[in-house]
Amino acid sequence: MRIVLVGPPGAGKGTQAALLAQHLDIPHISTGDLFRANISQGTELGRQVESILRSGGLVPDEVTIAMAADRMAKPDAEDGFLLDGFPRNIGQAKALDALLEEQGQRLDAVLDLEVPEEEVVKRIAGRRTCRKDSSHTFHVEYKKPEVEGVCDECGGELYQRDDDHEETVRKRLAVYHEETEPIIDYYREQGLVVTITALAPVPEVTRRALAALPKRTV
Repeated sequence: MRIVLVGPPGAGKGTQAALLAQHLDIPHISTGDLFRANISQGTELGRQVESILRSGGLVPDEVTIAMAADRMAKPDAEDGFLLDGFPRNIGQAKALDALLEEQGQRLDAVLDLEVPEEEVVKRIAGRRTCRKDSSHTFHVEYKKPEVEGVCDECGGELYQRDDDHEETVRKRLAVYHEETEPIIDYYREQGLVVTITALAPVPEVTRRALAALPKRTV
């Protein structure tokens, strides 16, 4: 049960990855979580990433690949995993294929969450985050707070993060189209891609995803 989850920013990958991994009883491996874990644990790779991020640089593919390979080698991933945020480009996809081939394994599916671009912009640009606790998020249309600008959970001020502004969202989408979207065609040639629309409530998207995955992975 080895699955890659792909989709544009705002498609709900993080939410669906956690739900699907729990249902399939496999670890959810997120690139962001890997970076944070390695940094907090003070590993050699973590120190490299921390230095790069502090200088405003981009983490090189070889470092990301090394972190992912280390995580996939853990005992809990022996029977499978769900990758979220990796691979991010063709080079990483080829590296993942090579890693799995060395172990006599292969991916079972690449789950593509499809969301129209304007919906992505609406979802992210409408998001508001609590200054006291960033895990508390609301939306100007889909999840309005009881009092405008005030967090229902703790009373903190709600604000729009810089990376949630429409201009920034469109730049992130452009990067996705240029760097990450090509891996969908790469994997489609291998017969691995399963595309579902993510325009639905969270439970329905999860149901669609589980129904669309090859039966051997459910």
